[in-house]
Amino acid sequence: MTTDNGSTELGLERLTENLQRVEALTQRLLAAVSHKKPVRPALQGPGHDLFTKAATAYVTEMMSNPSRMIEQQIAYWGQSLQHFVDSQSAPADRRFSDPLWNEHPYFNFIKQQYLLNTKAMETAVAQMDNLDTRERQKLDFFSRQIMDMFSPSNFLGTNPQALARAVETDGESLVRGLENLVRDIEANNGDLMVTLADQGAFDVGSNIATTPGKVVFRNHLFELIQYSPTTQTVQEVPLVIFPPWINKFYIMDLRPENSLVKWIVDQGFTLFVVSWVNPDASMRDTGVETYIEDGFLTTIEQVKQICDVPQVNATGYCIGGTTLSITLALLAQRGDTSVKSATLFTTLTDFSDQGEMSVFLGNDFVDGIADEVEEHGILDKFFMSRTFSFLRSNDLIYGPAIRHYMMGETPPAFDLLYWNGDGTNLPGRMAIEYLRGLCQKNQFADGGFEVCGARLHLSDIDVPVCAVACETDHIAAWAQSYRGVQQMTGADRYFILAESGHVAGIINPPQRNKYGYYTQKSLAESPEAWQSSAAHSTGSWWPAWKDWLMLQSGNSIKARKPKSPKGLKLGNAPGQYVLK
Repeated sequence: MTTDNGSTELGLERLTENLQRVEALTQRLLAAVSHKKPVRPALQGPGHDLFTKAATAYVTEMMSNPSRMIEQQIAYWGQSLQHFVDSQSAPADRRFSDPLWNEHPYFNFIKQQYLLNTKAMETAVAQMDNLDTRERQKLDFFSRQIMDMFSPSNFLGTNPQALARAVETDGESLVRGLENLVRDIEANNGDLMVTLADQGAFDVGSNIATTPGKVVFRNHLFELIQYSPTTQTVQEVPLVIFPPWINKFYIMDLRPENSLVKWIVDQGFTLFVVSWVNPDASMRDTGVETYIEDGFLTTIEQVKQICDVPQVNATGYCIGGTTLSITLALLAQRGDTSVKSATLFTTLTDFSDQGEMSVFLGNDFVDGIADEVEEHGILDKFFMSRTFSFLRSNDLIYGPAIRHYMMGETPPAFDLLYWNGDGTNLPGRMAIEYLRGLCQKNQFADGGFEVCGARLHLSDIDVPVCAVACETDHIAAWAQSYRGVQQMTGADRYFILAESGHVAGIINPPQRNKYGYYTQKSLAESPEAWQSSAAHSTGSWWPAWKDWLMLQSGNSIKARKPKSPKGLKLGNAPGQYVLK
């Protein structure tokens, strides 16, 4: 008994100490939140007008078609009553008191009732009339955001795992969680951005982005990295990769075992990669034309000079692929054959259907972005990161928040999540040109996109193209990527559909043997018909791409060592721009 009493007293002492720490952390939290800068309402979420219109539509539907409303409610009540009855039959046995969702009767009831509630809401939204397509998409998306937010797992009082952890640690887990929360808010100037990865676990250039190479060119917009060969011979035509400037290039060079950069070099290609500068307010007038002229075209000319070749093979990832496609159309109109072939990773060129991203492309949001960049010169990385996080809120917001803030866990040492948090800004002019001209007006596929003194169209692209899209991509829907490639006019158009999403589907090394892919060269059918008749292969698509790329790469020659055209010593890979 003495030992038990002593343990109880010790536990109470620890609990008291933790409560005192909570009070101190609360003061830090209040101070951190006080630094939060006001965010334009248009960038916070949909305006009240959407929900007002939805509510009006619901009431109108109820008045004009009451039987449907009654049917929905009766079905919901019936399911709720049946669920309550079912939950009472769970065995009242202390062996099953472990606080897990599927085992504890109370928490199982809460979870199942929440799922019934969300299903009822989804049904109500789906059957709502008097809304146009865009309004319905927005209402569906933000309704799901609200439903996700109110999941019982997001609240301490209804999260059995968090409650158990708090009891087991005498409140220590809650204190650690509050410390994590305060630290995240302090690090983001009063805004809450959940830290996804251990910030101290990685050092760019030391344990990630370590493939050997040298910076061989630098201007105000980018650094050009040439990687050191690992084979005695290489293919004659060099390969240059244009990553998106929405993120940093080293997603393709995380660790040696999952580095696309290292794998390409090991296959015997002379590889160059562009590392874009992280824009600040001084780049407010940098537009798409600057990226094409001072970025893409300058890169292509530099690679041609360094390797003493008339042509290069070019690859673009995401918005890098979109801008590469515009550049290809420009080169075609100029009669310039500097690009022998192009590869497009998760690239949209036809924006007639932006999928889930469409909810962020209405005039309300874009007008808010226009006001933001007019004032600050850039679109801060905070807005981009938050937008993409909401597309996968359970994975990138609520799940990590539960682990870090309620469970008190340290963020994992996960290289991909570390990269995900290492965001970049967008120049003001470029952001608006991209959102207005391409995303909203779809000018590149419909009517022509005016840039560099020319009106450019998808049909201008006539070089061999290999496009790699990802089956569950929530940013660049694969079917829309496919439709864009269909409008190109080259005789050689090769489409690869990789399993998984926007990043995991691309960074899929062969040794992992994790995700498969579909291939078929004919693009005559609809996306759905193409997939149903395409050949499915297990494992990474990288070797299939290599086989295609080899056909575009000429003969084997002696391996080229990195060199600058003017003999300048600009430093080793990964360069300086990636660190800013």
